Amino acid sequence: MKKRVLFLCTHNSCRSQMAEGLVNHYLGDQFQALSAGTEATRVNPLAIRVLAELGIDISHHSSKVLTEFEGQPFDYVISLCGDANEQCPLFIGGVRRVHIGFSDPSRLSGSDAQVLPEFRRVRDELRQKLTEYLSGEQA
Repeated sequence: MKKRVLFLCTHNSCRSQMAEGLVNHYLGDQFQALSAGTEATRVNPLAIRVLAELGIDISHHSSKVLTEFEGQPFDYVISLCGDANEQCPLFIGGVRRVHIGFSDPSRLSGSDAQVLPEFRRVRDELRQKLTEYLSGEQA
């Protein structure tokens, strides 16, 4: 049976969406990853783009609010930004509550060409830290 993990971020547009896609792609045999925010917006097109570079399609994802998952059991609830960590200190369904912070590439201004390197850096950092953390939890 797969362990369920919920990634939280304020807007559920970038980091949490990338985390969901990355974990389902790389650890999907062990985990079912979902994501939500304290408020819903839209999935950032550059997050979709940098995951597509790895062959991961999150273009069908939608931005979701935390209340959509009320009453559902999760093995892990992982906040990825300070705002979500402060606004969601408790989530009843989460067995393990963890905060692993990442910078927000969507806050950068500039052309796509100027900000894409930061999206790629955060994507790669998410992939490394989250797969190491979740793989270590399985050991």
